[in-house]
Amino acid sequence: MNSRTTSSATLHRRLLPLYLATFLQGIWLWVPVEKLFMNDIGFDAAAVGLMAAVYAAVPPLAEVPSGVLADRWSRRGVLVLAGFAAMASVLVGGLSTNVPMYFVSALFLGVYFAMRSGTVEAVVYDTVLEMTGGSGEYESKVGRVRMIESAALVSSALAGGLLASATSVRLMYFLTIPFTALSVVALLRFREPRLHESGDQTNLRDHLKVTYRTLTRRGRLRAVITLAVLTSLVMTTIFEFGPLWLVALGAAAAVFGPHWAGLMSTFGLGGMLAGRLRFDRWTTVAPVSGVVLLASLTLTTSRNIAVVTLAQIVLVLLMVAASIHVTRLVHDAVPSAIRAGVASGVGAVSWIVFLPFAVAFGFVSQQYGVHAAGWMVVTVTLAASGLLLRVALRGRSLAAVAEASEPVPAACPARAVAEAAA
Repeated sequence: MNSRTTSSATLHRRLLPLYLATFLQGIWLWVPVEKLFMNDIGFDAAAVGLMAAVYAAVPPLAEVPSGVLADRWSRRGVLVLAGFAAMASVLVGGLSTNVPMYFVSALFLGVYFAMRSGTVEAVVYDTVLEMTGGSGEYESKVGRVRMIESAALVSSALAGGLLASATSVRLMYFLTIPFTALSVVALLRFREPRLHESGDQTNLRDHLKVTYRTLTRRGRLRAVITLAVLTSLVMTTIFEFGPLWLVALGAAAAVFGPHWAGLMSTFGLGGMLAGRLRFDRWTTVAPVSGVVLLASLTLTTSRNIAVVTLAQIVLVLLMVAASIHVTRLVHDAVPSAIRAGVASGVGAVSWIVFLPFAVAFGFVSQQYGVHAAGWMVVTVTLAASGLLLRVALRGRSLAAVAEASEPVPAACPARAVAEAAA
């Protein structure tokens, strides 16, 4: 066995507890039937949009602080706290009997997303960097995390739909809690990398300052961040509002499970595609752009449940693949000392953009129907495709864009942060 194979096996063993935690935390039996449950307790399309805005309002406030906490304290610790937030969300959701109470559940869900966003990618990136000395295996490893997460979400979506039909929708919330609790136990077995602790730790003010400046003043990195926001907006919109197409088309309750399972499978399939599709080449970007635009346009015209489901899956699949590639570029461009904070900051910007978008989408859906609201998805998809194609046609790869942002060396975080904040 050569050294490369041995190193890969060691890296796999190192990440194994994280893989297990990801699977357990992905068992969300309530998600495929959530819209049915919300309908039962008094939600309409406008209220769904408002609820999405409620939990979208939390990450912009919590993402950067949680990312900085992960950089300065413990990324594993932040992921454990995220697990407790997820359990609180599911418990309150299962106990809800009206719209306002379910909004409280959405707030806890927002905290979960905020604490997890950026932190998982940062810990995988640093583990790969610490174990191999480079980021070459990042996309494959984070792709594996996505595949495992996808397997959990798909299986739980199918199981949740079937169990809900046999028992009750509300019970799915309570059955999810034990799996999330076990994910916390698995996380406690994970040995996190310590690259972000190298050197002397800077003061909190300078740390926040350099994180902010990285997000707003690092030249060509803005193009990468913009792409991350646009791809996230498309994916979040379909995940949050996708089932509304089925409701509008009068789909049976049993259809919601396979529909959600199909959407969740895009995490795994997108992870597999991420390392194979070359988004830095216009010959790849052009046909991909055509496919995603066609898929988004289908959501404005088709009244066939199977066609709408397929269009949503294809659209999200390609956006997931693009987002993984763009995420690597962000991590390549920043030092470990601020990596989780910057990644969480990108997530915060994504949620800030999604908040008014969700309210508008809910309003348009309520007043004119979900197919009319689908034009909003077309617009964002067109913008994301246009930016990818523009970069490709200029003959400059996204990797070169990230490298041109001149990241601060990670060897001495305190000095690097102080210099960047100056």
